[in-house]
Amino acid sequence: MKRLAILRHAKSSWDDPALDDFNRPLNKRGWNAARRMGGELSDRGLSFDQVLASTAVRVRETIEGVSEKFDLGASTEFDRGIYLASEATLFSRVRALAETTMAPLIVGHNPGLERLLIGLTHNDSRGFRARVAEGYPTAAFAIVELPTDEWAQAEPGSGQLVELIFPRDLD
Repeated sequence: MKRLAILRHAKSSWDDPALDDFNRPLNKRGWNAARRMGGELSDRGLSFDQVLASTAVRVRETIEGVSEKFDLGASTEFDRGIYLASEATLFSRVRALAETTMAPLIVGHNPGLERLLIGLTHNDSRGFRARVAEGYPTAAFAIVELPTDEWAQAEPGSGQLVELIFPRDLD
């Protein structure tokens, strides 16, 4: 069994319309949500053995905010290819993970993350997948359990969403 965690970046600022998308920082609400999510991950006793993240400023700042309340437990590998990546690109990154990696965290962007979650999972009794299909908001966090011992053998639709945290659930 493999466990894949997915965190969408927190809310970014649109205060500077001249700033390109890649360089947009978090706004105040985003910083608060990142810290709050970090506290929740800590309270739940979660751990990761690898962190893969987009190189975008808002992702870097999300990780920084989460880290103020939660020790990620692994070094972060920033990958430009995760910036605005498609479901197919993200799925290929999942299948390329080292087999010794048991609990990675991917931090990135929609719509790719939302589509990856929907594509990897099947319907569940708690309605997590249906909730993601309605929208995966900023600073949302999910864990998918995949019934495989090898990342390269991960199959679409085989996973089960076992954790789903939206920032508004923490208010």
